[in-house]
Amino acid sequence: MDVYDFDKTLYRRDSTADFFKHCLRRYPRIATTLPRTAIAFGACFGVHAIDKTAFKGSLYRFLRKVPDVLREVRLFWAEHEQDIAGPCKPQTGDLVISASPEFLLKEICAKRGLKLIASHVDPHTGRVLGPNCSGEEKVRRLHQEYPDASIDRFYSDSINDTPLALLAREAWQVKGDELIAWPFGR
Repeated sequence: MDVYDFDKTLYRRDSTADFFKHCLRRYPRIATTLPRTAIAFGACFGVHAIDKTAFKGSLYRFLRKVPDVLREVRLFWAEHEQDIAGPCKPQTGDLVISASPEFLLKEICAKRGLKLIASHVDPHTGRVLGPNCSGEEKVRRLHQEYPDASIDRFYSDSINDTPLALLAREAWQVKGDELIAWPFGR
């Protein structure tokens, strides 16, 4: 099985950030969530007082101010599907494992015949319903969902995905439109 990260690997940018901007344009009142998100960002990435799961819980609070999140997801992908491009060419049945929320990636991955493991987030409340699907959590979730899986080729832009890369027969770092043999810990 081939396994892919999503953001900056299959999708050129960060899908969560782009979805937030999409919603902010359509529902400017979600800007009221920005101060709390900025504080959480500093607590997570600055002083390391909270983990990424807690940060994302703060970030996704904006969803409470979006009347029909799943409709917005469909509108978002209608505008942004062309940004799924680059050197990776997943085939039907390949697997995406992403820290992005499942509700955001589910439909677009299904449309392309891709299996998906992603962070569980309630699209109506923004509540994070489990650990952020990142780093070692990606390996745990892979083994939970596909206990006998072996990874032929793995693709990601991020050093955080080294635990998955180490499980693969081949691992590739995605840098823009280039594939580079995995440079981290192999």
